[in-house]
Amino acid sequence: MIYIYAYWISTTLLSLLYLTSAGMYVLKTDWVKQQFNELGYPSYLVIPLSFCKALAVCFILSRFNVTLSDFAYAAMTLHLILAFGAHVGIKKSKDALPALIGLLLITVSFTTQNFVRNLPSPNSVGVDEIINLSRGMNHE
Repeated sequence: MIYIYAYWISTTLLSLLYLTSAGMYVLKTDWVKQQFNELGYPSYLVIPLSFCKALAVCFILSRFNVTLSDFAYAAMTLHLILAFGAHVGIKKSKDALPALIGLLLITVSFTTQNFVRNLPSPNSVGVDEIINLSRGMNHE
């Protein structure tokens, strides 16, 4: 039962993080473009990235295709790692906090998805397997 709560809470918070960000990209485009330039990224990525963020949330929540859902998880993970690295790289570590939180949320969401969704992902190891692996490592 805890996996169900963990999945839906983490997935909802991750979706809100991404949809809020996508909305800000559209509503405050000039400011976001300036921030992208400070981070060393080209500003022309802002609008396509806002579309991709919203689309990724749709793929994960609807899960009409497991492969697309897993691809969205992978793309979000890559995006969050790049965002975290970019903020830390310019010595604005506190601005990296949303990316770090997003990485935590995506980890929980991805590893608990097979307990909740009818169509299991063949790419998700799952919480039980992680626990069993960690127990096996402790005995060595």
